[in-house]
Amino acid sequence: MFRWGVLSTAKIGREQLLPAIQDAENGVLMAVASRDAAKARALADRFGAPHAFGSYEEMLASDTIDGVYIPLPTSQHVEWAVKAADAGKHVLVEKPLALDAKDIAEVIAARDRNKVLVCEAFMVVYHPQWKKVRELVQDGTIGRLRHVQGAFSYYNVDATNMRNIPELGGGALPDIGVYPTVSTRFVTGQEPLRIQSTVERDQKFGTDTYSSTKADFGDFHLTFYCSTQMALRQFMVFHGEKGFIEVHAPFNAGDYDHHRIELHNQTHTEATVFRFPATRQYRLEVETFARAALGGDDPVFTLEESVKNQKVIDAIFRASEKDGWEPV
Repeated sequence: MFRWGVLSTAKIGREQLLPAIQDAENGVLMAVASRDAAKARALADRFGAPHAFGSYEEMLASDTIDGVYIPLPTSQHVEWAVKAADAGKHVLVEKPLALDAKDIAEVIAARDRNKVLVCEAFMVVYHPQWKKVRELVQDGTIGRLRHVQGAFSYYNVDATNMRNIPELGGGALPDIGVYPTVSTRFVTGQEPLRIQSTVERDQKFGTDTYSSTKADFGDFHLTFYCSTQMALRQFMVFHGEKGFIEVHAPFNAGDYDHHRIELHNQTHTEATVFRFPATRQYRLEVETFARAALGGDDPVFTLEESVKNQKVIDAIFRASEKDGWEPV
């Protein structure tokens, strides 16, 4: 059994990862750490963890855990991923790992010198619906892929929420823009060559709250928009010469819609629906990570993949500052 510790009492940990660890077949929650010892104890008790620590350093020094999940604010991800790796712990760190691709080099170096597993927590790559989309596209089911279209949005104007605080790494692109890019790269196995984009920022918060992006992959284009100040929506469509695939709840399956994808033929006269009932992508994520950390050969989202995906986000920001194309 992989022994987990959680660094902070953040909402995504409480609502998604801790329940997933509880349900996992190969893991157990051993400890929660917070700068507020009472909060750590309360969350540990809620999820049945025997240990609670009043500092992150204390938990990293403990021999009661094999690895940590880090859902701290984005601006602290690199720092604590490195500290955890240097403490000899395996690390699953919430996305985005960094706010600049070059900063991930420090995490890769810590991973390599300590011989531990460090991964960015992109749960979607473990969901069978995305593996099915990849299979259909790469098998040529929809013919030559010509265009990918997507969107991810929600409405949040809470000034105290980290997503609206630039110093903590807030903004729409770091929080949700990473999903259309990572899923397109995952499905196609290709990287964008150049980017065009428009990015709008909130005058009060200073964070990016809306962006529209066109990415040229050579053989096809990806266009998507994301926003933290628009009505709740998400979708992805992969459109080829012989058909197209709609992913109805691509990133939060079960919340936005059912776990399903639809394959349509060329004339739109026939559709095949693939359903994935009761799939829990966060559980699949923590189970896969634990197997890999314990020596298994399960494929995980590597730090090298993290660098590639962050380079796309970096290029979107650069492209928004000029007319025309920006190389990735």
